[in-house]
Amino acid sequence: MTDKALPSLVDPKVVFRARGVSKSYHMGAVEVVALRDVDLDLYAGELVVLLGPSGSGKSTLLNILGGLDVPTKGTVRYRDHDLSAFDDAALTQYRRDHIGFVFQFYNLIPSLTARENVALVTEIAQHPMTPEEALRLVSLGERLDHFPAQMSGGEQQRVAIARAIAKRPDVLLCDEPTGALDAQTGILVLEAIDRINRELGTTTAVITHNAIISEMADRVILLSGGRIVDIRRNAKKTAARELAW
Repeated sequence: MTDKALPSLVDPKVVFRARGVSKSYHMGAVEVVALRDVDLDLYAGELVVLLGPSGSGKSTLLNILGGLDVPTKGTVRYRDHDLSAFDDAALTQYRRDHIGFVFQFYNLIPSLTARENVALVTEIAQHPMTPEEALRLVSLGERLDHFPAQMSGGEQQRVAIARAIAKRPDVLLCDEPTGALDAQTGILVLEAIDRINRELGTTTAVITHNAIISEMADRVILLSGGRIVDIRRNAKKTAARELAW
């Protein structure tokens, strides 16, 4: 495995440090192991793709980094905070202040316009951008007052991205953001994610089973069977608009 050298804990470039992270679930008498002794660092401002088949542990790892789940074993640090020691209230505050989430399904409120959907987040954030600014960043400045039913799937997903980044999160976590989209529409969504990463410096992690998408990443983390089996760095990143699948 490449990238074996690990910086010290006080290195400001280290945003996440996971050590020995395992996660198991019990379904009746059956134990399902989703993650097995994962060690991983994520660095400030990078765009990482977590690549692997369904059931490889990608979403479980992302949920733990985002404070939606906790490991059965091991530690996860966000900068100088030990997430493993956080209670529910502290995890909620952590998610609110630091993390933006984008999921495969957009979860927009049908009765609200794009502007109003994004405003739901800006009203509770500490230092938000305006809904208009967030929507312009994802190239939807002309669709502010459209309802979800008046928008394509790709446009709805970009509204979801604008909603996630409007609170200026330190980290953007995207779980199969193009999974429900065709290739052409998916590329528009990936361009929006890439722009957020470049222009805002937001540490970004994207889950996908599509190996082509990994070409736009700084690093690619390959998971299989709940383990990280390889980490590689792209010598040259491919622009999202140049991807083809």
